[in-house]
Amino acid sequence: MFINGTKVNKIMKKRVFLIVLDSVGIGELPDAEKWGDKGSNTLKSIRYHENFNCPNLINMGLFNIESVGGGVKNPTASYARLAELSQGKDTTIGHWEIAGVVSARPLPVYPNGFPSDLIEKFEKLTGRKTLCNKPYSGTDVIRDFGDEHLKTGALIVYTSADSVFQIAAHEDIVPIEELYNYCEIARELLVGEHGVGRVIARPFEGTHPYSRTPRRHDYSLLPPATTMLDLIKESGKSVISVGKIYDIFAGRGLTESNRIKNNSDGMAIATAKADEDFEGLCFVNLVDFDMVYGHRNDVAGYANALSTFDKELPLLINKLREDDILIITADHGCDPGTPSTDHSREHVPMLIYGDKIKAGVDLKTRKSFADISATILQYLQVEQGETRGESFLNEVLK
Repeated sequence: MFINGTKVNKIMKKRVFLIVLDSVGIGELPDAEKWGDKGSNTLKSIRYHENFNCPNLINMGLFNIESVGGGVKNPTASYARLAELSQGKDTTIGHWEIAGVVSARPLPVYPNGFPSDLIEKFEKLTGRKTLCNKPYSGTDVIRDFGDEHLKTGALIVYTSADSVFQIAAHEDIVPIEELYNYCEIARELLVGEHGVGRVIARPFEGTHPYSRTPRRHDYSLLPPATTMLDLIKESGKSVISVGKIYDIFAGRGLTESNRIKNNSDGMAIATAKADEDFEGLCFVNLVDFDMVYGHRNDVAGYANALSTFDKELPLLINKLREDDILIITADHGCDPGTPSTDHSREHVPMLIYGDKIKAGVDLKTRKSFADISATILQYLQVEQGETRGESFLNEVLK
């Protein structure tokens, strides 16, 4: 490269593409029994199904990860099994730890529904009565309470095994912006001891048994401490979110946000971002594994979804530049092969790949998801500050 006739070295912009395969766990954590998840192994439940066909992930080293079994001789990526330090097994806490924040206590859950005084406050603030108030499947709840909602205008409030306060409403009865406003009211109410991880708008449409619309919206707690995203943004670099990342971090620490329709849409957007000229992080969440298949115990669908991701992965890999790094991981498990439809407390995989990354380095079992944050910050030359985690960059960098 020449500038004014003088040859200079081209300065490459370092970029990291971080993809979270939401709920693709790889086996129980040592304390899984305490969480009711003894024996859970999401990957094991799907890998033997006829729909499972993931040659790219396998060649990168997915099966070479400790305890998985059946690895290839010469994996193209380096790899690790990550344990979770945080006390939780949900999306919010999992992503916060990936971003360098370890949560000492789990977010509150409500197996018997929300306290009556809390519901009464919510009803007073919204001017609407509520229905249900118990853990429920999102599709079942609109089937069972949708007719009464249409007759009375009462909001369908429900939870799950996760730390969530969900509000379902028919879009003909409660316009979408009004539903979002009710969620904002709930988010302001649900703090302190009732500080659930997410308030979720669950709009639906049509006639009985009804169908959910794509206008779901999550309202998360702000992360309790500085995250990797904050630090990268403050350094002047880009932090691009694809999928639920905006919701999980309540919009904090981002320079750009991209909503997605499904996993394939998320991969298409991430792949398009590889053509853009930015420096920093592109942080992707692919939620269909969890939301569409894991929670519904759909082994065949889950196996097919991971196979589809595997097929789309080379489109992104082929656009990576010399100084780009790709990291693929997960945030928890959601084993579709167990009777439970809830998240499972599992180890998660970590694959790291790029021209500057050694192939085949076995990083064994790392003690925290936060090691990803520390590694990314070191690569982007951003001070780690008070974020948690131990970088493994020096072990894998050529």
